[in-house]
Amino acid sequence: MPMDIEEFRRHGYQAIDRICDFFKEREKMSVLPDVQPGWLSKLVPPCPPEQGEDFQNIADDFQKLIIPGLMQWQHPLFFGFFPAANTLPAILGDLYSASVVNPGFSWFVSPAATELESIVMDWMVKLLGLSPRFLNSSGMGGGCIQTSASESLLVSMVAARSRYLRRHPDVNLEDLCIYVTTQTHSIGLKGGMVLGLPVRVLPVTEEDGYSLRASTLRGALKQDLANGRHPFIFVATIGTTSSGVMDNLPAIRDVCMDTPDLWVHVDAAWAGSALACPEYRKEMHLSTVNDIATSFCFSPHKWGLINLDASTLFVRDRQLLIEALDITIPILRTAQRDAGKVVDYKDWHIGLGRKFRSLKFWFVLRNYGVEGWREHIRGFVKLGDYFAHRISKEPLFSIFAPPSLGLTVFRIQPNIGDIASHNALNKRFYDRLLCRKDIFLSTTSMNGITCLRFVVCSADTTEDHIDEAVKILKLEAEAALEEWHLDQDAC
Repeated sequence: MPMDIEEFRRHGYQAIDRICDFFKEREKMSVLPDVQPGWLSKLVPPCPPEQGEDFQNIADDFQKLIIPGLMQWQHPLFFGFFPAANTLPAILGDLYSASVVNPGFSWFVSPAATELESIVMDWMVKLLGLSPRFLNSSGMGGGCIQTSASESLLVSMVAARSRYLRRHPDVNLEDLCIYVTTQTHSIGLKGGMVLGLPVRVLPVTEEDGYSLRASTLRGALKQDLANGRHPFIFVATIGTTSSGVMDNLPAIRDVCMDTPDLWVHVDAAWAGSALACPEYRKEMHLSTVNDIATSFCFSPHKWGLINLDASTLFVRDRQLLIEALDITIPILRTAQRDAGKVVDYKDWHIGLGRKFRSLKFWFVLRNYGVEGWREHIRGFVKLGDYFAHRISKEPLFSIFAPPSLGLTVFRIQPNIGDIASHNALNKRFYDRLLCRKDIFLSTTSMNGITCLRFVVCSADTTEDHIDEAVKILKLEAEAALEEWHLDQDAC
């Protein structure tokens, strides 16, 4: 039988109790699950049950079958990728929004969801110090919630392409091209695949701190235009995935200003949350972002405090999105829209229906406040700096790129020979770490150099956890180096 209200109440109480227990106990769990591919299919029947099951059995199977197969991103010894926000008010926001399902594609079908989204996006603009042009209340630009930074960039690419072709109707679609750098997130390349357009990857160097030179961008633009190519969007990054590098936007500002047809999308998916702290705004080039960004994205579901999915996209001119994405068939026509009185967010992203995600933004921002958000960011940076200090004192390691907002890129750096040997040793080191279940870091390649990344991802992490991590890293690095020497002697 379908669940009734009282049964839902009983299981809901139990679910909240179990979530609370999970939060309290997760440090005792393994960081990485001890499972192999295909393990779950051996435990779950291949077909759905003919008759409904007692929900208690279903809830118990979540505990027995699902939780043991999850990577614990909020574990205090999880230092890989980027943080995945997981806060209690955000969980409650998701619960409440699930209880009042509204597809949310227009103001008419969900006035509260639409207007609350406009309001909390304006709160975000003020929290981060973005230009007033990005405010929904400006009537010119505005912000909306997307599922991910990848979707934000794809939406921006579609709008940028549409704008360029309107301005240059004689240009063939296949002659357009996208600009990224070697440090841009992989969605830059995937966006080209989705749109069927070429992507030019601009080189960056260690000497420039892996940030794009103005001369490189200007030279590429000149060369492509001379050869019949038409660059229509450039993806700049504030806080790259590999190392947290900030593209040197002040250096390329004039190039962008001199090229008004080039849409500048600023991807700050991870680092953008730190703009809430005034002391980080200069190194993150906020003033230049406000000068040149056609669109700006950051994802509170990473370093912010709002659970997946919660990415944001802000545009300087909302009409650029609407002109590219508005398809209003008769069934979607409303009097409010025809009168130009409302925003219909269906015109601001790829899909039609959308979740009531603004509710968890509202819950979190009200519960933490601006100072709570800033305290959260500063705490993570402080712990990241503590790690960088600790690892810099270990002779076996070297920091490969300057730490950025608590993200440290490092590697084993003994005197063993060429780059290939160093890369092989660091891969061996990382492979040893992957065999452990009690800690996790991720690896990266910086212009062909294999490195490891360390970033604090859990609000539960303390300096004691950092000390434990350094101890583990040292142990596994020494073992990897010993193995490498034995292999070399055997040869």
